[in-house]
Amino acid sequence: MSRYAFYTLDVFTDHIFGGNPLAVFPSGVALATDQMQAVAGELNLSETVFVFPPDHPGHTRKLRIFTPRTELPFAGHPTVGTAHLLAEIGEIPLEGTETCIVFEEGVGPVPVTIHASEEHPVSAEFSAAQMPEQGPASPPIGEIAEVLSLEAHDIVSDPPPAALSCGVPFLFVMIASLDALSQAHISREAWERVLADYWAPQIYILTPSADRKSNSYRARMFAPALGIDEDPATGSAATALAGYLAPLEPGGTGTVHWSVAQGVEMGRPSRIDIEAELSGNVVSAIRISGNSVLVTHGEFEIPKIA
Repeated sequence: MSRYAFYTLDVFTDHIFGGNPLAVFPSGVALATDQMQAVAGELNLSETVFVFPPDHPGHTRKLRIFTPRTELPFAGHPTVGTAHLLAEIGEIPLEGTETCIVFEEGVGPVPVTIHASEEHPVSAEFSAAQMPEQGPASPPIGEIAEVLSLEAHDIVSDPPPAALSCGVPFLFVMIASLDALSQAHISREAWERVLADYWAPQIYILTPSADRKSNSYRARMFAPALGIDEDPATGSAATALAGYLAPLEPGGTGTVHWSVAQGVEMGRPSRIDIEAELSGNVVSAIRISGNSVLVTHGEFEIPKIA
């Protein structure tokens, strides 16, 4: 049995007890996959990250990211939070107000910029390694409404629900009102029937803010297949969300910004900022940014698993 240092952070927030909790093990060297998965299950956070030396000498670190049930090829709040943590503990030297690094993740190299103030990291921004991939046609609106314990009229048909992925697939569903968004909850029986075997079993619901000109949204994300009943901030979904929102942009060319408030219903308010480059309403680049706060530091005894 060996002891491994780990830290926890709250990500996509600027204050403790907000955002999405994350565990980071700055060194996962010598750990096997089954050990890492067991640790992620024990901690039972949305994601747990194990950091390794990079495979490519020009990159900064290699990340392996686990939910309580499975390993992910990419995730947003682990990318942001791990960059913040490694800079905070001196594993990544800061180079003034902006430090550019590259993480190796399952989707490929992920460029990250760490923003600092007074020699401490404050926020991080990553660039998507993959542009949004369109999935198959979504299930009927009536069936999606059943999954969300809503009525069919609570779901917007223009834009219709759509499945997209930048490494992790999500079914994006626009909701007609903030009240309906707040009332939504997963019917496990309907989810098993409608989405468990669908290309995108994770469901991400959103509605525009009261000020529709602000390009801001309120969102929630449910991922039973990943062992996550509800997630307070989902960077991988926000990345693919750019592909869902891009066709709605007037003009459809240039740099566009969106902001997403998530986790409000869970008592863990989060803010995710999205920036995308568009050409003819097609996304050519996506950048996701947010703040993080260091919360805890400890050691974890990890035994061998027979």
